[in-house]
Amino acid sequence: MGTVRLSDRALNLAPSATLEVVAKAKQLKREGKPVISFGAGEPDFTSPPSAIRAAKEALDRGETHYTLTSGILELKDAIQAYYRDHFQLDYKTSEILVGCGAKPLLYEALACLLNPGDEVVVFAPAWVSYVEQINLCEGRPVVVDTSGNRFLPSASMLQQAITSRTVGILLNTPNNPTGAVYGKDLLEEIGEVARKNGLWIIFDEIYERLVYGEASHRNILQVFPSLRDSTLIVNGVSKAFAMTGWRIGYALGPKELIDKMGSIQGHLTSNAAAVSQWASVGAMTDSEPEVETMRKAFEERRQIMLSALAKMPLITFTEPDGAFYVFVDIRKCLGKSYRAQVLLDDISFCKALLEGEFVAAVPGSAFLIQGYLRLSYANSVSDIREGMERFGRFLAEL
Repeated sequence: MGTVRLSDRALNLAPSATLEVVAKAKQLKREGKPVISFGAGEPDFTSPPSAIRAAKEALDRGETHYTLTSGILELKDAIQAYYRDHFQLDYKTSEILVGCGAKPLLYEALACLLNPGDEVVVFAPAWVSYVEQINLCEGRPVVVDTSGNRFLPSASMLQQAITSRTVGILLNTPNNPTGAVYGKDLLEEIGEVARKNGLWIIFDEIYERLVYGEASHRNILQVFPSLRDSTLIVNGVSKAFAMTGWRIGYALGPKELIDKMGSIQGHLTSNAAAVSQWASVGAMTDSEPEVETMRKAFEERRQIMLSALAKMPLITFTEPDGAFYVFVDIRKCLGKSYRAQVLLDDISFCKALLEGEFVAAVPGSAFLIQGYLRLSYANSVSDIREGMERFGRFLAEL
């Protein structure tokens, strides 16, 4: 049998490191190993009762058919009300697009905005799919390292990265993988650079409900309203409402862009699953108490993990203000050995940690910064305590 011919696009695509870690951890679990995974960005809570109830009622009504490609009007109404109530932003339903998760919406936006060779600024550490989606659209990611500034970008960093081919900026706050939350002053600075250079902003705020302590999340249009015609907001129900498996995301932006994204979606996925859309209506209109209960639980888990990490040798971390991740600096561990295996990089470190202590974590290189790992505290308290004990034991053995 001859060699299968594949496109350069497919051959150059890097697999999702987070999904690889989760798959490996699940495989070991199937083999009976006592794996604790800090790899997945997924709440361990059940979806809110209002979501389950709305889904059951939709099924009983026979809501099992195609919907409008851009989403049912009831969900658009709920999104419209949510953004008016939480951010004082008014969007028409024609400026809202519902998709099969936030991920395809980001891809559709990039496909609409990029011509071959166009550039998008990405602040690293960054979510694993940003760069690959830009590449899929034949654009060029311009990666700006923020690790020397507590994982926060600056206006000067951004300005230095801009060229005549720069089309836009991908902003993610609260940030995955670092948990950094961009404050009002920083958003103003970024907004001013974007305005001055005529850039699009893709504002990914999927973790907007998950902030802790004295930190607060702001939408960039609350801070810089004049950017509305050049800003696309991307959000979804996965993180705040514990609805990852329902696969519902949404985007809000200028009608011309939303329409074109909807056209691409029509050829790509058609509508998001009807029953998932109805479940999302239930969640977004009637689950505020559950959302706050989950946020408080994550805040408690965050403190447990940070307290444990603070006592461990060789590692350091910047305290996260949002999302449910800690980005841990393991550079002092590299070059040391674990059970006769030299830990050359963050990938080999995570492999040894998984095989030695059955603890799964994602290497920082997956997020464009080497020498770190991402730990998720979206686990049960018991798993966090046990996993941290194992992680400390691993470090002590180096």
